Amino acid sequence: MNQLLSTVILPAEVRAALESAPDVFVPATRRNLLDRATGAGAPPTFDVVYDVQGRGPVKEADVVRCKNGIVVNYPEDYLRRRDPDCMRIADDLPTDKPRYRDTFGAEFAPVRQETLDWLASQELLVVPFRAGGLTYGTPSLAIVPANAAFFATALVDLQGFVDLAGSEPFAPRSIIYVAPPFRHTHFDGRQVVVHDRSETLHEIFSYNLYPGPSAKKGVFSVLLDIGEQEGWVTAHASAVRVTTPYENETVIMHEGASGGGKSEMLEELHREDDGRILLGVNVVSDEPYYMSLSEVSTLSPVTDDMTLCHPSIQNDSGRLVVTDAEDGWFLRTDSMTSYGSDPNLESVTVHPDEPLVFFNMQGVPGATCLIWEHTLDSDGTPCPNPRVVVPRRMIKKIVLDAAEEVDVRSFGVRMPPATRDDPSYGIMGMLQVIPPSLAWLWRLIAPRGHKNPSIIETQASVEATKHRMVAEGVGSYWPFSTGTKVAAANLLLRQIVDAPRTRYVLVPNQHIGAYKVGFTAEWLTREYLARRGGATFRPDHLTPARCPLFGYALTEMKIDGQLVRPTFLQPENQSQVGEEAYDTGAKILTDFFKSELPQFLTDDLDPLGRAIIETCLADGSVEQYVALTPIV
Repeated sequence: MNQLLSTVILPAEVRAALESAPDVFVPATRRNLLDRATGAGAPPTFDVVYDVQGRGPVKEADVVRCKNGIVVNYPEDYLRRRDPDCMRIADDLPTDKPRYRDTFGAEFAPVRQETLDWLASQELLVVPFRAGGLTYGTPSLAIVPANAAFFATALVDLQGFVDLAGSEPFAPRSIIYVAPPFRHTHFDGRQVVVHDRSETLHEIFSYNLYPGPSAKKGVFSVLLDIGEQEGWVTAHASAVRVTTPYENETVIMHEGASGGGKSEMLEELHREDDGRILLGVNVVSDEPYYMSLSEVSTLSPVTDDMTLCHPSIQNDSGRLVVTDAEDGWFLRTDSMTSYGSDPNLESVTVHPDEPLVFFNMQGVPGATCLIWEHTLDSDGTPCPNPRVVVPRRMIKKIVLDAAEEVDVRSFGVRMPPATRDDPSYGIMGMLQVIPPSLAWLWRLIAPRGHKNPSIIETQASVEATKHRMVAEGVGSYWPFSTGTKVAAANLLLRQIVDAPRTRYVLVPNQHIGAYKVGFTAEWLTREYLARRGGATFRPDHLTPARCPLFGYALTEMKIDGQLVRPTFLQPENQSQVGEEAYDTGAKILTDFFKSELPQFLTDDLDPLGRAIIETCLADGSVEQYVALTPIV
């Protein structure tokens, strides 16, 4: 076994497996992994193949070496995206997620040993990293078959590479084991990721090679597990520092279910060819509504998806303090359809400082991989989940190695069109100011909303979501949590209450009443909040929203001297909506909240949380929510 592992503290059975393996390679640099990704000394294409008992050789992926990196593709459409139902819990610690024994009718321990025995027969890569980033992360390890070096490269790009040479004893808090053949021999071809937790070690057994469920969201699970034990949260959020033309700085942290606008919060505001900004188009009359801004604010990204709220970085400012939980970003490029779609990202990926790892894109040996040339699925359509891993240091204008105080926490929801003839819950105004209690309720449920790009939908389900919603769960990170909903709810409530000077708003995307707005409303709201800076809202600028779950609506919004049309702020006043259709949508929304909230009313729920939920169930007013958690 590689001598570098002498400093690593491992369970006895794991060390035994490594000692039995024919070869164990511990990389000293990222380049070591990259050079192995297409096979040492081999042509620039490499098939990742495993012998599967009873089936012979099975290809799990192929890798192509291009000018700007390596391109990974999978032979099945199913393997090109994360299966949302792949998590199983093998231990007996508290959880609300499906347990392994309940799904498969047997204990996991024998399969765990089989996995270690299989790894003991393979040439292996053992990759040290820090889950949660190099500064605040915890020591972790990945044990990967040597022919899956692309997986290990993507992992260290996402989490941060650790060189064991000359280091102090390395005690992993989490270990990822990768064993692709078990997908066929034990799990009928499905992606399965098994979490086996103890008080000191979180093991992740990944039975597939798409990094989403393990190297990305699996590590998120580890951070949530550690946070639940220690009393802190890793938020599912992006964060950006916005600097206005007058050099005022505001930090906005944006949350929401998938499709809620987290990545878009980091995007520059889009303009028409003539420089105008298209805020929205009326879906009934096709009337466009434009605005003009001579200058816009400068964006400095802070986090993209996993936002660390570690206790060691909190201070006495009364604001939540955050930093990035990742060393690289797993960026989806499905919106890139041609040259010029995103010049900044194109520049980074076409001419990177060092080779990148691309997924589900067309790769030609020796050529440049282009992020708008997506792999075609079996039906001939472009794969909806093309990805590239970009190390943080390559992101333009990014805030490096700094913790930021959050001025505003926004929450985004995908809204369907709402009209008098076809009412729906798409009635949120362009900016709703809410007290902390309502901010907690929205994060408790995290509605996925209309036409979610991460969910496979039929036309019938798209139509149905005009009139019903689906909850993504606590903090929108619930799909990745291995714990219990109530424990997560309590932590999130305490985090909100402990940061009284951070303000909370709701921001819709896709539609505002009868107007299709895409993400432009979010971008203009970002501009408005940044230009206000720390200014408070005067009482005459706010009015209780007609639906109490929306808190307060603005009576006026002025950006760069231009007033936003008031009907974008209070959609019930749109001629194609009206109060009756608005109230129908408000009932859809309120009934949905009432159907989701009772599950949290257990003896373990924080008393303040119980009072907030009971206020909602009793159709409380916004003033009652403010009485529970004042707006500072």
